[in-house]
This record gives sequence, C-alpha cells and structure tokens, in this order.
Amino acid sequence: MIPELRARFNREFSPDRYNRFLDLVYDRCRMKVEFRLAETPIFVNKKLLDEMAAAGTDLAKGLIADAKYMEAARQAIPKEYRVAGETAHPNFLTADFALVRNGAGALVPRLVEIQAFPSVYGYQAVLSCAYREAYGLDPSLSRFLCGMDEASYWKLLTKTVLGKCDPDNVVLTEVDPLHQKTRPDFEVTGRKLGIAVVDITMLEAVGDRLHYRNAMGKLVPIDRIYNRAIVDELIARKIRLPFDLTRPWNVEWAGHPNWYFQISKFSIPWLTRKAGPDSVVPPAVFLDEFLEGNGRARLRSLGVEVGDAAGPGTTYSNLLLKPLFSFAGKGIQFDPAHGELESTPVEQRRDYLLQQRMNFVPNVDTPCGMTQAEIRILYLWPDDGILTPVLPLVRLGRGKMMGVDHNRNQEWVGASAAFIQP
Repeated sequence: MIPELRARFNREFSPDRYNRFLDLVYDRCRMKVEFRLAETPIFVNKKLLDEMAAAGTDLAKGLIADAKYMEAARQAIPKEYRVAGETAHPNFLTADFALVRNGAGALVPRLVEIQAFPSVYGYQAVLSCAYREAYGLDPSLSRFLCGMDEASYWKLLTKTVLGKCDPDNVVLTEVDPLHQKTRPDFEVTGRKLGIAVVDITMLEAVGDRLHYRNAMGKLVPIDRIYNRAIVDELIARKIRLPFDLTRPWNVEWAGHPNWYFQISKFSIPWLTRKAGPDSVVPPAVFLDEFLEGNGRARLRSLGVEVGDAAGPGTTYSNLLLKPLFSFAGKGIQFDPAHGELESTPVEQRRDYLLQQRMNFVPNVDTPCGMTQAEIRILYLWPDDGILTPVLPLVRLGRGKMMGVDHNRNQEWVGASAAFIQP
C-alpha cells in the first residue's frame, strides 16, 4: 500500500464526492447496485500486483499441465454436469489473495481461492472509472494490468467472449438474471458487446442447436454461450434445464462449464502437495484425508498447528472447513469442531477441504479504522490467445469474511478497486 496516496485521499474525501461516485456508477450501469460500494479505492504498488498476477498464472498453468490432477478433477464433476466439447483451457480465471505477515514480518500475498469462472469484468471496469472521475485521481495511476488501457481491455474482453461469432448469435446466460446481484455487470457487458442477456432456463433446443428469443420474440440460433450460471445455484434451486447439458450441442462456450470444477477449491489440496513452507498457497487437505489418512501430518509438516484430536468438542481454530463447489463464501465454517467433521457422511467427505486460516492484515487506513483488503486478479484467455491478467478487483472488510454480503451496516467497506502506481 502507498501511504502518501492513502493519506491524501482521506484528507480530500467528502460525502459529496462519494455521492457523486455512486451517481456515476448508477448512470453507467443504468440501475442500482444491490451491494455496498466502498467509499475508497486502494492504492497499490505495481510490484505487489504483478507478484499476485504471476502467481495465479503459474498455478493455473501448472494444474492444466498436470495430467494426474486433471483426470482427478474431471472425475469430481457431477455426471449430470459433465458438459461435452470441453475447451483446451478456460477462457476466464480469477485468483483471490489475502495480504498476511510471513514469519519474518513482511507483508506477502497468500492465495484465498482460484476459480476458472467469469467475474464482473464489465462492471469492474465501470467501477474503477467512476472512482477516478468522482475523486479526481491522478491520471498516471493505472487501473489495468499488463500495460492495458480502457480500449485494449475491452478489445480483449470482446475477443474472449465473442470468439469469431456474430454478437447476435452470442448470449450471456444466467439463472434469473434480472434478479441477480450481479445484474449490473450483465447490463454493462450486454450493451458494450452487443449481446443478449438470457435466462438459461429459457433456451430452446431445435435439432442439435440451442436458441433464444430476441426482444421481438424471434427464435435466434446460438453460436456461443458466455456462461454465468453457477452449478451450485442450479442444484440449490432444483432447476431442471430445458436441454441436456451433457449432450454435444453445436455451440461454443465462452467459459466452458467444466472449468468451474476443474480449477477451483478442489485444486488447493493438490497444490499443497507441491508447496513449501513459504508457498503462496496456504496448506489444505481434503476432509477425508484429514480424518482417515495423512492429512493431519501433511498440515503439520507445512507449519500448521494442528494438535491430536481430544474428542468431539476439540475445535481447530487454525483451520477453515470449506465445501468444494460453492460460491461467494457460502458454507465456509470457522473453528470447526472434530465432532462436526466426523458427522459428515463418509461418502461426502471428499467434497470438503480443511484449509489453513489466514489472518488478513488490516492495512488500509480509513476514518473508520484500519481495514482489510482482499485482492482478486481477473484474467482473460481467448481461444487462440494467452492467459493474461487484466484487472484487479478489491473487497474491503473488517469482519471474518471479505465478501460484500458479510460486511453490511458498516462504512468504508464493500466492493472496491485498485489504482496502481508504477
């Protein structure tokens, strides 16, 4: 973090500027944002963000190159969600990082999660632009990574989403998109790229093609799907799609659904097996390994203080219990008790992991006190291109969880952006 820029922002802040910022976001999304927007962006040294971006790139490429891992990841996909036509690589990737103190007291990034699924690419670009304009931030501070600017960013996002298809035949699909909190991103993306936003439950199959109905009710064939529908939401809502996902449809996927499973929390125990004590990857093991195998010993070997279980009431304050395939922090349990772990049915234990709990360092000075930042690196990977880190996304919080849903009724927390000093 950059103290002089932080101090200047706090000194020049006013509620009027914050309201101007909110008005700009509203105008450019053309709708209200249903989650809290932080009063401030953060100001970060380029070297730190480059380190995070490189770590995410290396981890993702290492996983894809590991044939044994990839086979195990494919087997972890529920059979009814194993989609045909898997692409050679994911088109989208996100890597979330915490800032923690290492053994020497230095501030270092640690991976929170890595996920091959789209994030709010359109909305985040609008958000960071609104911060700059509302607060009159120094134009030399960059919003993008890899030397990108506004034009080159949108060009690469357009290429990644559309491929070589006509926008009229590309759709952004989601479950009930009009009532999702991420709708502002759908609206920005749809307008900017010229594609329709469609409820995935409204797609229509004719022969080997999928179709949607445009604004005039005409049935339009789909050549490419920018998929934003999350499998755990389909399962939780007990949604039956009007087409068989596993059938080899004549359609391209921008963000093939299989990658949601294949680069996810499922990967972290595998990454742990290759990690050293100072790895960017916090140690993690599958729950069945912890209870029935060598998982406890593996955590100890990597410096995690995990004592022998004394009984059902023994709690593990250094660990988090996480379901593998959930989104936005759903189902994460702090201080899991041994009895609760053992109560998980044996056949379901492979669907959870135990991960070292990281202590976020509050390092953003605000009028409400020191605040924690979680930084997400957004990547794009076009069909015929390279994996490229493009934009940082930030969450500010002062609670156990960093998601915007977990920091309500507070100020100077919520969704935010990063400005990069060369």
